[in-house]
Amino acid sequence: MPVLTCQNCGARNRVDEGAAAAGKRPVCGACGVKLGAASSGGDAAPVAVTDATFGRDVLEASQARPVLLDFWAAWCGPCRMIAPALDELAAESAGRYRIAKLNVDENPQTASQFGVRSIPMLLIFKGGQIVDRLVGAQPKSVIASRLAAHV
Repeated sequence: MPVLTCQNCGARNRVDEGAAAAGKRPVCGACGVKLGAASSGGDAAPVAVTDATFGRDVLEASQARPVLLDFWAAWCGPCRMIAPALDELAAESAGRYRIAKLNVDENPQTASQFGVRSIPMLLIFKGGQIVDRLVGAQPKSVIASRLAAHV
């Protein structure tokens, strides 16, 4: 089950993929605000990706704009270190690119498909293909410049 962070109150919410796929917009359990709403015409926060939603949220989305996919885990210190930078990049995207996150512990199929052996691993997709790869914790400026090369 993907976990979305509420843009209003910051609460973390588990989201039923089946209900979301059926067109039911999930709401925050703490404050009741609809989850996943983008405030700037783009994705204002990283999108939680699962094995089930990878095709739609990454491959299909990368046809229109680059998608940076972060392979991470909750126990990974370097993953937690780069999370604020990815949140900032998502907020600054203005629809030019998408930031997505895939928890490798909860979604081993996609992680295995791309041979993820070390995290954090960042893959940039464009046109449904991998166009760049960064492994390990990187400063925001490095991530931003690599992403900008594909916008």
